[in-house]
Amino acid sequence: MTEYDLGRARRLRRAYSFDEVSVVPSRRTRDAADVDLSWQIDAYRFAAPIMAAPVDSVMSPTSAAQVADLGLLAVLNLEGLWSRYEDADPYLAEIAELPDAEATSRMQHIYRRPIDPDLVARRVHDLQAPGRVVAGAVSPARAADLAPVAVAAGLDLLVIRGTTVSAEHVADSGEPIDLKRFIGDLETPVIVGGCANYQAALHLMRTGAAGVLVGFGGGAAHRSANVLGIRVPMATAVAEVAEARRDYMDESGGRYVHVLADGSMGRSGHMVRALACGADAVVVGSALARGTDAPGRGYHWGPEAVHPALPRGARVHLGTVGTLAEIVTGPSRVADGTMNVTGAIRKAMATAGYTDLKEFQRVEVVLGD
Repeated sequence: MTEYDLGRARRLRRAYSFDEVSVVPSRRTRDAADVDLSWQIDAYRFAAPIMAAPVDSVMSPTSAAQVADLGLLAVLNLEGLWSRYEDADPYLAEIAELPDAEATSRMQHIYRRPIDPDLVARRVHDLQAPGRVVAGAVSPARAADLAPVAVAAGLDLLVIRGTTVSAEHVADSGEPIDLKRFIGDLETPVIVGGCANYQAALHLMRTGAAGVLVGFGGGAAHRSANVLGIRVPMATAVAEVAEARRDYMDESGGRYVHVLADGSMGRSGHMVRALACGADAVVVGSALARGTDAPGRGYHWGPEAVHPALPRGARVHLGTVGTLAEIVTGPSRVADGTMNVTGAIRKAMATAGYTDLKEFQRVEVVLGD
């Protein structure tokens, strides 16, 4: 691995974003109709390797049901507005109308209302339907309180999602969550993250998680680089965590942990590159937030944007391009990678000569300018 000098005392390694890498077609192409995009984690199978980001601008009980019925993994934020208010629609409408200068402070106030465990259970119950996988997300800080409530209500899959999640959190005050013990005590499969390098991913895999999130929760609504100085280019991060997955398989005697790229997924081309770098699936937020029927009404934000003391994101205006169904499965009316994202992934795999996702992880990838 090439390293560079930073002054006399520090050595740096080069990392790459998705915009710097490209997929190389092989000598053989395939018919797009022959490509299988299905993806399975634990006992649950999905039509495409996409998880809808658990943020209020993308996932409401209504949109989660829509996206799940399209064959994707839809994850409701169990700490969001729908777990704080009986009817969150008026607050979502207000957020969409706020002037930029007032948005963060007003959103902090709206999200100040305590989470209601009864509403958490009700949202999980309301999402249940034959053949539908019910998934919900909690932060590491609230996992011990809210996960048992959601699981008891019938949650199929739990996501523990934070800016940076470690298997071992050290604190002088309070009792931090022991992820290995917590996940081991649950019968429900868990996806956990984010992480951004080999060692952190390996530790998370050893907790017994079914999947690991790579990244810090997205680019359009997340600004940890500005506030905390933390950023890892996603192509390098995904490739490193995919390497950790391979080594963990050897260490554990064959246990496979899924890698989900969580960040920089605004367009279908980025999703293709993430899969080519070794991801099993991608977490999509901003692309779905452009849905005319998405709850954010053309705006997008994550949990970090409403932190009561240190917001590390913002409400971002993305506009709309089509319905959620059109964004996922088409047809597309634009040529910018924001619609028919599954069709784009399918076409890219066919052009490169692959018919399934695991094979596509071996595609040649090159660096560009």
